[in-house]
Amino acid sequence: MKVAIESRNVGMTPRWKNEIEARMADLQRGCEDLTHGRVTLTKNPHHKKSSNVAEALVVVSLPGRHTFTARKENKTFEEAIRQAFQAVSLELRKFRGKRANKKERPSPVPPLRGVISKLFPKEQYGFILKEGGSEVYFHKNALQGMQFRELEDGTQVMFNLEEGRKGPQATVVSPLSGTGG
Repeated sequence: MKVAIESRNVGMTPRWKNEIEARMADLQRGCEDLTHGRVTLTKNPHHKKSSNVAEALVVVSLPGRHTFTARKENKTFEEAIRQAFQAVSLELRKFRGKRANKKERPSPVPPLRGVISKLFPKEQYGFILKEGGSEVYFHKNALQGMQFRELEDGTQVMFNLEEGRKGPQATVVSPLSGTGG
């Protein structure tokens, strides 16, 4: 990874440069595919809003035009550097987490088919007999495109199956469309 370290309105000290290089190396150990890193330290002598005159800007890039930037101001450069690297590290972790979740998501499963086999109107739940013979619990809140009071034993439905607290349960239960009987 290419790393650029620069300063504006202040001389770069060996201590700051060593701190930046060490933190950039830590970032790269956790994220081997970083392609570019840039750190700019700027002294803001006319900063009227606060006493923070030390600013650290950290910019890192990943393949695919993904760039992460953190700019932190503080009274000291050491603290501004630490805060900026913490912020960019957090952004990289969030990005990695989102990418990992996208890769792990299963492809959509086509809805299953079944027949209402048992109804408990007072409790507003019932069971669907799946193709293949086993029964699956459903609650009235899972119904779409039909009302619980309209259901009868033998009503054909489509549903998705998810793991519930007490085992598999039907979610998004809807009428079986286009059945010719």
